[in-house]
Amino acid sequence: MIDQTSNRKNRLEELKQEFGELDVRDRLETLLDFSDELPELPESYRARRDAGENRVHECQTSVYMWVEVVDGQVEIYADVPRDSPTVRGFISLLVAALSGAAPADVVAVKPTLLTELGLVEALGMVRMRGLHAILHRIKSEVQRAIGEAG
Repeated sequence: MIDQTSNRKNRLEELKQEFGELDVRDRLETLLDFSDELPELPESYRARRDAGENRVHECQTSVYMWVEVVDGQVEIYADVPRDSPTVRGFISLLVAALSGAAPADVVAVKPTLLTELGLVEALGMVRMRGLHAILHRIKSEVQRAIGEAG
């Protein structure tokens, strides 16, 4: 049987390696490709989004995100406008790499992830505040869920 949480941890490492092998232009293009892969927000969250719940206020883009721990695995659901492809791509990348992961693996993601992916160079410092806030929110929500379960 394949260990899904191990695969998720490896997926993040694969993404770091993949991005590290690309030049700045190709990193940005790959991030934009990820923007097309963000799953639609499940119906059960849409009314809450419409009510303004779970917005990531530190991000200039209207980002709504839910992070839960279900059966020992992290689940991330987000809504990001299609006209914000870099933010949408980053969240999609995080969903691909972290949804299904063990909570401890998500909490252990280093705050230097954006640098490790080479995105600071590709996007510049202006966008980094919002992207750092997104990663911080995911880690904080997982940490909170672990604390409530314990």
